[in-house]
Amino acid sequence: MRMPIVDVGAKELSYEIREIVDIAKFIEKKTNKRIIWENIGDPIAKGEKLPDWIKEIIAELVRENKSYAYCPTKGLEETREFLADLNNRRGGVQITKEDIIFFNGLGDAISKIYSLLKRQVRVINPSPSYSTHSSAEGSHAGCPPLTYYLDPYNNWFPDIDDLEKRIRYNPSICGILIINPDNPTGAVYPKKILDSIVDIANEYGLFIICDEIYCNLVYNGRKPCFLSEVVDDVPAISLKGISKELPWPGARCGWIEVYNADKDEEFKKYINSIYRAKLIEVCSTTLPQMAIPRIMGDKRYKKYLEERNKFFESRSNLAYKKLKNINNIVVNKAYGSFYMTVVFEKEGNGIKIENKEVEEYINKFIKNSTNDKKFVYQLLASTGICVVPLTSFCTKLNGFRVTLLERDDEVFKYTFENLAEKIDEFLNK
Repeated sequence: MRMPIVDVGAKELSYEIREIVDIAKFIEKKTNKRIIWENIGDPIAKGEKLPDWIKEIIAELVRENKSYAYCPTKGLEETREFLADLNNRRGGVQITKEDIIFFNGLGDAISKIYSLLKRQVRVINPSPSYSTHSSAEGSHAGCPPLTYYLDPYNNWFPDIDDLEKRIRYNPSICGILIINPDNPTGAVYPKKILDSIVDIANEYGLFIICDEIYCNLVYNGRKPCFLSEVVDDVPAISLKGISKELPWPGARCGWIEVYNADKDEEFKKYINSIYRAKLIEVCSTTLPQMAIPRIMGDKRYKKYLEERNKFFESRSNLAYKKLKNINNIVVNKAYGSFYMTVVFEKEGNGIKIENKEVEEYINKFIKNSTNDKKFVYQLLASTGICVVPLTSFCTKLNGFRVTLLERDDEVFKYTFENLAEKIDEFLNK
């Protein structure tokens, strides 16, 4: 090219969750091992089936001509009215349909949220952080993301002192990202944690982004606390969607709820820029938006969520029981979402790989790599279990993320028995 065309932020775009797939496919071909895909949070791919009553609602909508048409840029009015009412019934900050904008999945929303900020403006992310957020923030800024510490020795709760100090000494930080319930850790934050973050945002004149896609997937005795209940007058954006909760990930349907845009003129301009960016695209997909009020408003929906949460609670407790007594790791129960994270407290020695061709292939990827990437790739080669290195979630902590989604009891048992065995081999033998 006559001049460089790639933006400096492009180097920050990384998504190990899917990048590992090609390596897994090679191992599958060479070893005939069945790959157990623990790298991605797709409930349907892991064997969950939508109940017939939800499928019937969607089938009925497919027969309606308007499900094939454009919708308003912000989204269907009746759906936004339904969601605003859901929020308002919880108490806290009140919104109208005009405070809601639909996107083609939260990946679309996240991309716009970060890309429409001035490059000099930073949003501090948790560490570990979900890769879509940290990559988008780093790409927007043209340098690695700024982060605050989540403490694995304290239920993965944010270190509030660390967050406040990083904000105090870095005036470029104008926003705070919260992921609650958290991906990748499975933590659910109590109200006092959220209150503390809101207080910091208020003190320093910041806005908050809160990814609440897992807001109704909470269990093991925890209760969800929504940002809208505690945000007071702080400008904020909540991210929600149907990909995990219904679950319907292929619908690519998410939305943002905007709180207190009228409290700050600069924030109001920013939200308007997000809307205008969506305006250029015309709108988001109509059919899944039409389904939301009919499904979430159905009397069967509450029971459906309760049953799903009981399932994830059982899986969380079984997984924790399998791993908790292994030396040199930190593992916490999951209380929300459907992920669990394991942290290594020491360097590993390696896992034996029987197939020499596969071993040579894997060694090309783990040479000079992190300790946890070495574990993940050797685990994949030796067992077919595909997890994600923790360092790919914007943290220096070594370990891995695994899901709790597997519906086949025998596969789930095999997965965690082998994880326990291979962690012990890697760290302790």
